[in-house]
Amino acid sequence: MITTLWRHARLATLQPGTPWGWEEDGALLVQGDTLRWVGPDAALPPDLQPDQEIDLQGALVTPGLIDAHTHLVYGGQRAAEFERRLQGASYEEIAQAGGGILNTVAATRAASDDELFRAAAARARTLMAEGVTTVEIKSGYGLSQAHEARCLAVARRLGRELALTVRTTSLAAHALPPEYAGRADDYIDAACSWLAGQQAAGLVDAVDAFCDHIGFSPAQTDRIFRAARALGLPVKLHAEQLSDQGGAALAARHDALSCDHLEHLSPAGIAAMRASGTVAMLLPGAYYFLRETKLPPVQALRDAAVPIAIASDHNPGSCPGGSLLLMLSMACTLFRLTPEEALRGVTVNAARALGLPDRGRLAERLRADFAVWDAEHPRELAYRFGLNPCRRVVCGGVERAP
Repeated sequence: MITTLWRHARLATLQPGTPWGWEEDGALLVQGDTLRWVGPDAALPPDLQPDQEIDLQGALVTPGLIDAHTHLVYGGQRAAEFERRLQGASYEEIAQAGGGILNTVAATRAASDDELFRAAAARARTLMAEGVTTVEIKSGYGLSQAHEARCLAVARRLGRELALTVRTTSLAAHALPPEYAGRADDYIDAACSWLAGQQAAGLVDAVDAFCDHIGFSPAQTDRIFRAARALGLPVKLHAEQLSDQGGAALAARHDALSCDHLEHLSPAGIAAMRASGTVAMLLPGAYYFLRETKLPPVQALRDAAVPIAIASDHNPGSCPGGSLLLMLSMACTLFRLTPEEALRGVTVNAARALGLPDRGRLAERLRADFAVWDAEHPRELAYRFGLNPCRRVVCGGVERAP
């Protein structure tokens, strides 16, 4: 098994105890896909004999970034709806008129598997270029048994063919498809019945739903979650984005990995999330793109010690951006997170939101996922926007081609 020693790096390990888990002149010993030693360069064991040694000459190293909420697999685009919103139509009005998610559903169903893969791979590579080593991809644009399975299979193919860890989430409860118009409960029955087959085919790691007044009710969401938990699948929720439906508390009762968006999160929802250990996933890109004005309760989440994650939410309708680094900047400028909170939000807490304790920090026995940056300090990653200082990326111990 090949061992590689990466030396003379400014390490932001994000280990607890000190700001940033900072190591001014640090080293990483990688064996296979695992970090075998992390610490000060001066404290390297004297008997090390690595197969290769790389001098980083003071470059910044962070854990590989984790984008824990995306919708990368879809067909078409919705620029016309963007224009309509600028002319005064709301996201809800467009959706209720038959646009929104259903436009993407039609384009996704019409696309071939290879077309979906090529488009999604291009989006994934854009994230990868910014140091992303793990990504979650949701379905939700198929909305039928066959098409949901297709989208999940495309996401799995991305994980096989790209140097990237892909976690898949079944989001059949995203919107009501046209063939079930007026029959939401029947559709939820169908979506629940698909989960066992998705699991048996190895297509799904978790289950999500959109609980809001233009999505599904708390009672319908609860049915999806009970079906998922009966199969041993963890859950997460699009919660409290446009209104307070009590979704966060509902998800917490099912020990949800995360609740996402949360602009309308209540104190009761925060208390429930704290008790269950559920991560608060903030999505500043969607907040920006939809021109929302109600901020998520960041200080209340801090006060309750609810872990905060950040993600891109890449999707064609409410956040068609492709930069997780931009989300760091937006999280700071729009939501007033500190740069360290934002970086922990796409590493430590994002890993927790995916149920992946083997990554998100630089520490012995964790997965060797890390990024090398043309920067002196990690605060620069949130400070600059529109620029990509990522120099090198190691995923599972293997350096990716640029």
